[in-house]
Amino acid sequence: MLLTILGCSGSLPGPHGPASGYLVEADGCRLAIELGSGVLAALQARHDAFSLDALLFSHLHPDHCADFTTLAVIRRYHTHPPHDTRKHRLPVHGPSETADRFARAYAETADELLTTDLSDVFEFHTFADGGVTRIGPFEITSVRVDHPTETYGFRIATKSGTLAYTGDTGPCDALRGLARDVDVLLSEATWTHSDDRPPGTHLSGVQAGQVAAEAGVGRLLLTHIAPWTDRDAVLAEARGRFPGRVDVVNQGDTYAVDRSEVRVIGGHGN
Repeated sequence: MLLTILGCSGSLPGPHGPASGYLVEADGCRLAIELGSGVLAALQARHDAFSLDALLFSHLHPDHCADFTTLAVIRRYHTHPPHDTRKHRLPVHGPSETADRFARAYAETADELLTTDLSDVFEFHTFADGGVTRIGPFEITSVRVDHPTETYGFRIATKSGTLAYTGDTGPCDALRGLARDVDVLLSEATWTHSDDRPPGTHLSGVQAGQVAAEAGVGRLLLTHIAPWTDRDAVLAEARGRFPGRVDVVNQGDTYAVDRSEVRVIGGHGN
């Protein structure tokens, strides 16, 4: 299984990179997780936008889904698509209001909204807490986590490895089960640790490290660090709580996720 970081800036795109977006590949199957601001451009720099087999959204805050409407333009109006996008709709998995929210984001006027239905080129599916979705070689377990809006973390398993992704969340019991014994935990760590942080919103480096240690993960990757947050401070916090390998991801990094070894095969190399 390959994990590529298309974007990792927390809460908004940063001065040098897109907001949240990740690509997971195995056995010729390609999943995108999140499509935040700037992520579609990063995806197209690597692959044809039509090459996705499915799209997953943890939740519907703009830094995780803003580029979806642009993908709709590509799938509806590209003059030379490689296949008929109405016969081969792209599966989109997300929270309960995903189809409605994306239609409202796409429609330019109230009148247009009355007839806007993006299901002509997308096939919408709703996640459930504890639900299991199978896409190609991937078994994806969705778990409700602690964020102000309906949000899911994902546990993604193949025959060769397991990856857990927290989505956006504050500390919660669900994270330990989600990440239990995975090879890689891709964890948000938006800010440094402080008593005045609002609960049920995001993780600090300390809290991400604690989750990784309690769950017994193989390697911890930190993402979704806000542009105004000190990345080195968050990394030091996580390393102070988790005895294993910890890295802050960068846009363009690619990791090979395997039970025997997790290694960087492209990008900055950490």
